[in-house]
Amino acid sequence: QLQLVESGGGLVQPGGSLRLSCAASSGRTLDYYAIGWFRQAPGKEREGVSCLGNSGDSTYYADSVKGRFTISRDNTNNTMYLQMNNLKPEDTGIYYCAAKDSVIARLATVRAMCTVREYDIHYWGKGTLVIVSS
Repeated sequence: QLQLVESGGGLVQPGGSLRLSCAASSGRTLDYYAIGWFRQAPGKEREGVSCLGNSGDSTYYADSVKGRFTISRDNTNNTMYLQMNNLKPEDTGIYYCAAKDSVIARLATVRAMCTVREYDIHYWGKGTLVIVSS
């Protein structure tokens, strides 16, 4: 049973930076899970922001965040991160961390975790709110 808890959300001005953290707790170390960050804005569908393979083998970023966001994981301390730079108002939303009990190394599978609606992800945090506004 994996538990995920996000932190680091808040209010930031356009152009600012924010780092989200997600603490994972289970009977296994974090390297047993592929991970991802998702977000949802009011009136919009949930979208995959970034996903990362178990050992950092492959990384996926949504086109809207490439060059601005960086996903990382610390398997020793069972924590995942999303560094967000040059934030824009359209980045506003609730951000969720997620994990899947699978060994994923191929880029195609990492991409599918973030982009395929039918991809089955069972473990989710409860979300942290990010507001980008002047």
